[in-house]
Amino acid sequence: MKTYWFVEGEVAGKHAIIARTGYTGEDGFELYVGAADGEAVWQALLQTGADLGVKPCGLGARDSLRLEFCYALYGNDIGEDTNPYEAGLGWVVKLNKADGFIGQDTLRAIKDAGPTRKLVPFELTGRGIARQHYPVLVNGEKVGEVTSGTQGPSVGKAIGLAYLPTAHSAEGSTFQVEIRGKPVDAMVVKRPFLKK
Repeated sequence: MKTYWFVEGEVAGKHAIIARTGYTGEDGFELYVGAADGEAVWQALLQTGADLGVKPCGLGARDSLRLEFCYALYGNDIGEDTNPYEAGLGWVVKLNKADGFIGQDTLRAIKDAGPTRKLVPFELTGRGIARQHYPVLVNGEKVGEVTSGTQGPSVGKAIGLAYLPTAHSAEGSTFQVEIRGKPVDAMVVKRPFLKK
């Protein structure tokens, strides 16, 4: 099945929509089943996968995996106060639609002018773990906050996403994240942190 496609079928004898639309960056599938069938499918998957080490995980695991692939999360990295060009999502905007859309002129102007800030992946080069809302400093001045941050279990580093002024957003640029009142060195790196 191609990425971002889905089919209808059966899982553990229950009707399901089987989608290759996972949001962790891992190659996997999402299963949509009726509420009445959820527990039976869940138990069947755990039992069938037991010999392979399949175990349940929660949102924390999903969040660390999606961050390792630099997938933006609504409410953390993107929201009503961001635009697709600063978030690195300009590829989803089609400004040449014949019928237009609400906000088209505004987005065209933002694209033409260039964003004033950019969402960048970073790793800490000093000790600590960057967490959401920790202040981001350039030359000692607060310029934003960490939007997502954690210890990346697959990459073995403290990683995160943050908006930086465009002039400081190039790969290799350095800045600080304030952790418990202390500035800790960080560096903009190439996305994603983890390759498929």
